[in-house]
Formats: sequence, structure tokens, C-alpha cells
Amino acid sequence: MTTKRLLIAGAVATPLFFTVAFTQAFTRDGFDLSRHMLSQLATGDLGWLQIANFIVTGALFIAAAIGMRRTLRQGRGAKWGPLLIGVFGGALILAGIFITDPASGYPAGSADGVISWHGALHNVASMVAGLALLAASLVFARRFITGRQKRWAIYSVASGIIYAVLPQTDPGLMSLLFAVASLIGWAWISTLSLHLVNTSTAEATTPQLQRA
Repeated sequence: MTTKRLLIAGAVATPLFFTVAFTQAFTRDGFDLSRHMLSQLATGDLGWLQIANFIVTGALFIAAAIGMRRTLRQGRGAKWGPLLIGVFGGALILAGIFITDPASGYPAGSADGVISWHGALHNVASMVAGLALLAASLVFARRFITGRQKRWAIYSVASGIIYAVLPQTDPGLMSLLFAVASLIGWAWISTLSLHLVNTSTAEATTPQLQRA
């Protein structure tokens, strides 16, 4: 795949995931976003939809990471930034493979309080994804500061901090706040991917312009 297509994959990953997830959240019987995590949509009769959503989205972010690495060939964060995005995508795939456990009465009639082996691995994958996204935002912020791209540096830091801190501000609404924080944090990756599409396109056309 071309670098541009790889980056576009990252640009569409966030809109795709949350369109599928929110559509399910507002149409599934018994699901309440103020009480249930989006990952719980992977349980129940139609759980395969959210499982596929996690896996496909994770693959798209890995594709974006490859595109970022091709585009950012040197400078601070050129290696670690894309690598952390790739880890984030891989963790999402694992979060889809290892299904979370039922909780807070969803799916209806399920028992709470039992942590299965796959539920534990889902939690580990989610934690790795969160740490990777936060670290990536800081790595890219440092790169943007070095490149005197102040707005992108601020955007990167703010996205990472909001992603990490917002869900902790109100334990009673953690699931809803986590969904909002995830939307903000993941959108940063997609926006960054879209930003780098122009960079990769410019680099690809420069030799042609020079030859002309």
C-alpha cells in the first residue's frame, strides 16, 4: 500500500469505530452509556459487531503507524511516535479478541463480579492501549515543539491528558466520560494521520518537481 493510503486508514479509523459503537449503544436493549463501557457491546448476541469493530479499527491504526514511520524518516519521535501508535492499534485488536466480562446488568440476566481470564486480558490490553496513546501524544508533542509547531504540540499534549484524566473526574459517569475521552484521544491520531497525508504527498512529489 502507498504511504498515503496507510495514513488515510488512520484518518478513517476513529469515525468508523465510534459510528459503529454509538449506533449499537443507542439501539441495544438494556445498554446505557452512562453505566456500561463501549467494550461491553462485545458481549451478547450481537457482540461480534463490536469485536470486529475493535479488530478492524486496530488494524487501521497499525496501518497508520506504518504510514507515519514512512513519512517521519528522521528527527525526534520519528521512530517511537509511530511505534507507540502501532502498539495502540495492536492493543485494540487484543481488546477485541479477548472479550470483556458482563457488568452492571449488561447483557440482561448476566452475573456481575466474575472476572474471567479473557476479561482480565481485555483489561490488560485496554491499559496498554491507554498508556501507548498517552506516551505517543507526548512523544509527538516533543517533536512538534522541536519543529516549532506550537499548535500541534498543544493539541497533542491536551489530547493525551484529557484521554488519561477525564474518566477519573467522576466515578459515577466513568463509562460515559471514558467514551468521550476515547473519542478525543483517538481523534487526535486520526487528525494527525490526515495532517501527515499532506506531508507524505509533498515528499512524494518533490523529486518530480526537481526533475521538471
